[in-house]
Amino acid sequence: MRIAFKMKLKPGFKEEYKKRHEELWPELKTLLKEQGVSNYSIFFDEETNILFGVQEQKGDSSSQDLGALEIVQKWWAYMADIMETNPDNSPVTVSLDKVFYME
Repeated sequence: MRIAFKMKLKPGFKEEYKKRHEELWPELKTLLKEQGVSNYSIFFDEETNILFGVQEQKGDSSSQDLGALEIVQKWWAYMADIMETNPDNSPVTVSLDKVFYME
């Protein structure tokens, strides 16, 4: 299954966001793969500061459903200073409905 969602970056943090993801913690990457998340991409819209995420997943859970795990909570806290977040530091995400797909 493929899912898409959007998040919002605070203005001026594109390069920092890229840097942090280029240095994604190995244990977090392993967790995502173990949970069936793959082909995960995040795109950035310069005009709106919107981040657009797309990922494939096995099963019913996505990366956004792993918030009870300590490593995910640490990542959220690490990213909270540059993104719009909820009170628990999770990124504010909006699920997007697929309206077209071509293989």
